[in-house]
Amino acid sequence: MTNITMVTWKISPKSGGQCTLAYLNATKIERINCSDRINWRSKPKWDQALEIQQVEMADEGNYTCEMVNADGNFHHHYHLTVLASPRMALYCDDHGNPVCEAETVKPAAEIWWVPESDSTPRADSHDNGTVTVVSRFTAHSTSGKNPTCIVSHATLNETKSIACFPSHRHLVLFISIILGFLIIITFAAAIYYLKLHGYRFCHKTKPPDIIPTQSSQDDTVEVEPYTTYVQKENVIYNSVSDLTLRQNLPQGRSPAT
Repeated sequence: MTNITMVTWKISPKSGGQCTLAYLNATKIERINCSDRINWRSKPKWDQALEIQQVEMADEGNYTCEMVNADGNFHHHYHLTVLASPRMALYCDDHGNPVCEAETVKPAAEIWWVPESDSTPRADSHDNGTVTVVSRFTAHSTSGKNPTCIVSHATLNETKSIACFPSHRHLVLFISIILGFLIIITFAAAIYYLKLHGYRFCHKTKPPDIIPTQSSQDDTVEVEPYTTYVQKENVIYNSVSDLTLRQNLPQGRSPAT
């Protein structure tokens, strides 16, 4: 369009107040409540395009361009939608399962697995307007192939693969359980063995009871102490014979040697 006498951009973002950027007959340029990131791309006399540097989510909204020349007034309306590429993350969880995440603004990203997973992706919305989609790979078999995560979005398609193994923490726990179980079995077997054979090691033979022969008050009885072990039984019986012999002899005589 030529012979433009006035150009005005009116911006109504989703957040914040309205911004007005105007060019008036090559003599005056007005800026009302506009960010420094928003400006003319070139000289508005020849180029009426608007330029936004470092686009942010807050820049989303309605943009209206009004132009005036000798032919009349012209209006062009635009709606700006800001799309950001998702940030993809692929890692192994504590159980050795692959986990794929994609964080972006709306619309949320979509996640697929190759081979196909049994799990359903979960979408978490945040206060800053972003959405994080999380998917955990739970297929029963991978046929020897590493799981591949595919993230699909309006701004890109990205794929990543990963190989996960059981965590060392769970392996140590499993080994500890097995060792503990073996120790318990060994301890129980030792107790059973001692109960079954321990009597032979701990039992002592009870010595035979000795009933002394009735004697007069003047008789002197000397009994050698006897041992409690079985191998000393002969000594006990010899002592009893001596005792009986001493009782039958007249007083004043001693047994012949």
